[in-house]
Amino acid sequence: MPKLLEIKNLTRQFDLGDGEITALNNVSLSLEAGQIMGVVGESGSGKSTLARIVMALDTPTSGSVHINGHDLFELSPSALRAARRDFQMIFQDPYGSLNPRHTVGRLIAEPLHLEKNAPTGTARRERIGELLKAVGLKADDMDRFAHEFSGGQRQRIAIARALITKPKLVVADEATSALDLTVQKQILDLISGLRADYGISVLFITHNIGVVEEICDEVAVLEHGKLVETGSTDMVLNAPKEAYTRRLMNAEPTLEHIGRKAWRDARAP
Repeated sequence: MPKLLEIKNLTRQFDLGDGEITALNNVSLSLEAGQIMGVVGESGSGKSTLARIVMALDTPTSGSVHINGHDLFELSPSALRAARRDFQMIFQDPYGSLNPRHTVGRLIAEPLHLEKNAPTGTARRERIGELLKAVGLKADDMDRFAHEFSGGQRQRIAIARALITKPKLVVADEATSALDLTVQKQILDLISGLRADYGISVLFITHNIGVVEEICDEVAVLEHGKLVETGSTDMVLNAPKEAYTRRLMNAEPTLEHIGRKAWRDARAP
């Protein structure tokens, strides 16, 4: 039985005119159904490039991405469109990814165009309302606009939108980095709960070791586009093999550089 997500020998090079830059260099990863994997590294390590390729928003120079056993870049346009029901994305900036002219209900329903028999009318509103309640908001929030909500609430709306097609995989690209620590903890707890309730797998892109420690089963460490270390979160964080991983842990680039103790204090009940 194939794994939910298999990334094989993924390389992405960009032509800068006077030369090439390699954003990803022969990266291979896999994710089991129901797992949360953290992809961690400094700015420029290739994390967001990886996220965009997994979402088929960018094309690799070489290598492959399989979701549910299907190579995304071997699918026809129509088959890729149909496959997109199974993988959705949560972006770093919830406000920037939400059209301010549309109601919350319309925003959450946007991915439903990927479904052949998408619900309409009352059934559509019921589905949106159920998801709003699942992410800690009220069903009648669907008639409001994004600017009426806080940053943490807007990220909850973005999460509801990602779940509307009942995907198997969610890619979260720095989904908590713009939030303060208290709201970060709330969103991480929400994602953990939704994993249990909906059976989703999550590829969690982050620069923050504290986030990885909090939520992830597995961790992959990227340095300048290369995968330098991978394994269970406990194994990698308790006994890192690579000097780069140790530097990341020592730097602990959490919001406002508060350090591990303050992070743990902030997330304590």
